[in-house]
Amino acid sequence: MTNLDPSQRPVIIEVALNGQTTKDVNPNAPRSSDEIAEDALRCFENGAAIVHTHIDDIMSPGKRAAELYLEHFVPVLRERPGALIYPTLGFGEDVQAKYEHVKILREEAGLRIGFVDPGSVNLGGADATGLPVPIDYAYANTPASIRWAFDFHAELGLGPSIAIFEPGFLNHTLAYERSGHLPAGSLVKFYMGGEYGYMGAGHKGLNFGLPGTPWGLDVYLTLLGDCVVPWSVGVLGGDVFDHNLARHALERGGHLHIGIEDYMGSDKPTNLELLQRAVDLCGEVGRPVATAAQTIEILGLPE
Repeated sequence: MTNLDPSQRPVIIEVALNGQTTKDVNPNAPRSSDEIAEDALRCFENGAAIVHTHIDDIMSPGKRAAELYLEHFVPVLRERPGALIYPTLGFGEDVQAKYEHVKILREEAGLRIGFVDPGSVNLGGADATGLPVPIDYAYANTPASIRWAFDFHAELGLGPSIAIFEPGFLNHTLAYERSGHLPAGSLVKFYMGGEYGYMGAGHKGLNFGLPGTPWGLDVYLTLLGDCVVPWSVGVLGGDVFDHNLARHALERGGHLHIGIEDYMGSDKPTNLELLQRAVDLCGEVGRPVATAAQTIEILGLPE
């Protein structure tokens, strides 16, 4: 399928259902296990190939985190066996602890997709004055922890969803690709910086990385060069449909990452509404929406 002209390749649409978005920010954000499961099933039924979720108690240790994820994974997988649904990073004193729930979900729920964030970045938002919120936190992933995470995915047969927050994240990823150590099933996701930032709490003024514009994406694609790993684009703290970014990505052969976790705009859409915008745009551009089976083939996910 990768031999198809980019304009003909099926589009993988991934929906990030909730992230840390509260109902105060968007009342449509699914937070309870029942809400998450129902929203995930609606999205799968209407064109989503991949669904990404967060749990509310993000500080839960590995075993408890796995239990909380299973509360919505199990009903989804009962209705749609083999559905591509995956969690986010956990918390712990070391990288092994942060991925403990992933191993459990692989064993108990047949998880097929994981995640690697190959770099470090400041993700805080702005305050009401537009200044950076003075938090004492940076999202840090050391080269040693990144290597461990890639090895972990290869060992378990998980396809890593690779978040690219800054150009350095991509450079790190390409070193693994060039050396033949990028695990099978990898998907490079260009996370562009929206005007609200990732944790902007509704205040404009601070973003990260490259902006959510066609030229910002083109910078990443220039760095990507002749690397054939599939890629998608999303905007954290903004709207991927603004500035013709999503259309530009589809015309360049990419895939789409959407959802309430990312979205910050003037309205309060549901995940299904955002998904419908993506499906409609695929139709306008003339690219089909990928099925689950096509997504597995496009990514080359391990069994």
